[in-house]
Amino acid sequence: MIKGIVNESQPLISCEECGLVVAIPDVVGGQKACCPRCGHQLTSVVNQPYQRPVAYAIACLLALMLSVSFPFMSFSIGELSQEITLLQVAGMLKYFENASLALLLLGTVIVLPTIYVSAILYLHIKAGKYQNHVLTSQQNTRVKLLCRIIFAVEPWLMVDVFLIGVLVSLIKIASLADINMGSSFWAFCVYTVLVVKCISMVDKRWLWDQFIPIRQIEGVKAGDTHHSRNHLSCHVCHQINPMSARNHSYCIRCNSQLNNYVPHKNIQHSWALLIASATFYIPANLCPIMYTVSLGESEGSTIIEGVLLLWSMGSYPIAAIIFFASVFIPIAKMFTLGWLYYNVRKMPELPLEESMLRLKVYRVAEFIGRWSMIDIFVIAILVALVQLNNLMEIYPGPAALYFAAVVILTMFSAVSFDPRLLWNSRENK
Repeated sequence: MIKGIVNESQPLISCEECGLVVAIPDVVGGQKACCPRCGHQLTSVVNQPYQRPVAYAIACLLALMLSVSFPFMSFSIGELSQEITLLQVAGMLKYFENASLALLLLGTVIVLPTIYVSAILYLHIKAGKYQNHVLTSQQNTRVKLLCRIIFAVEPWLMVDVFLIGVLVSLIKIASLADINMGSSFWAFCVYTVLVVKCISMVDKRWLWDQFIPIRQIEGVKAGDTHHSRNHLSCHVCHQINPMSARNHSYCIRCNSQLNNYVPHKNIQHSWALLIASATFYIPANLCPIMYTVSLGESEGSTIIEGVLLLWSMGSYPIAAIIFFASVFIPIAKMFTLGWLYYNVRKMPELPLEESMLRLKVYRVAEFIGRWSMIDIFVIAILVALVQLNNLMEIYPGPAALYFAAVVILTMFSAVSFDPRLLWNSRENK
């Protein structure tokens, strides 16, 4: 790990989380540079940066093809059985008039990861081929679009969350019937590992620099912050831009829209999304999240009722996982974000240590939010798998859609929040 060094000849990056302008030293394969104030990773370079991402991306796409080409798993009771593929999981949700959940599953598990990995493959091949070459106008436009796409969709890749949801659903119904894993299940496990690996190898600053070098801006130096009011930082490509008199301007490197740092205005959007998520959380817990049909009789269960049922059956680990992911995490995240938003006004009075503590709290809240989607994926698997006529059937309830809205809105709220609001207007020495 390399800490940022003040050097006017080195490229400058404004830290996304604390706003400190840092001079980036030369970073070679296997090294990373972090902000000297808050510790946020500014850039990193993997070993063999042109070859390894390409190899992993190709392997990832092959694993995805195998994941959707063969049976995923089967469920059987006596002579009755049900076999599903990965795509049928989304198809069954649509069949039960939950097209929104079907699109959510397809998007976060298959479509967006495919777009992400394909873009990585294309960009790294082009980066190796066009080293030190000037791009044509058409190539420049394509590169900018793809770079913006991959960093926009990255937070919404939930392949790993879906795999955990599959494992939870298997344990949940293993005592009721015989479960067999198909070839695609094992391919999907490999696909999950490769997606996570691809994400870890992609660096925003390195990738942009391969095509459009960062530009130095006069009057901005290492040690400045967003409170210096002499620059605007682009969160898409890390380019430091000259200050604009207008409320909205565009990045000189990637053409993304820039917004002036206006503390009270910046927090309003985050508050609105958080309040909306809290509103959806009420019906998400009061309405049935799924219905179970047994011998022709249908019975609905809420999230809490499902947890209590699993606990009464002795499935303590699964009950704990569902409770933690579906009850504790959403509530904790909403209260944590609300506490941070409310206390933003007090930040100028806080010492450096308090700012760092609240930044760490924000990082944790942002990270754990996506894992609440486990319960939605568990329901998706159960709905697709447990369809044995009237002997036993499971179909989704209205709370599933409400709960998905809670997860998505809290994620949007955390992403829209500007963590630079957590830092003093005074210089923290």
